Amino acid sequence: MQLIKRDLILCIAFTAFVFVCALAWGSPFFGNTAGSGAVLTQSQAPESQVQQTQTAMFRGTVERNGEQFMLRDSSGQVFRLDDPEQAQSFEGKDVTITGRLDNSSRTIHVERIESVMV
Repeated sequence: MQLIKRDLILCIAFTAFVFVCALAWGSPFFGNTAGSGAVLTQSQAPESQVQQTQTAMFRGTVERNGEQFMLRDSSGQVFRLDDPEQAQSFEGKDVTITGRLDNSSRTIHVERIESVMV
């Protein structure tokens, strides 16, 4: 009986340890996307309030998806661009975009697009 209790306690302890490690390891993948290759400088507001964003700079490659244009950053994340006329001349090029990110729709409200010299 003591062996069963010991094995049960060890099993529970090991499961708790694995769970805590998984939570700690997963935490960089939740929350803001500042480590994604896009340089974000936005204020964080509680979800109950309207989230206001500040101008930020995003770097990546402009890609076309039908009539829409997207920015794909170095980590592979894709952001929709709200100004297809301005983005069209940069299709397939590495760019730096100045604008505001709408997190709910993953859309960048473009203020300026500049080509990146490699």
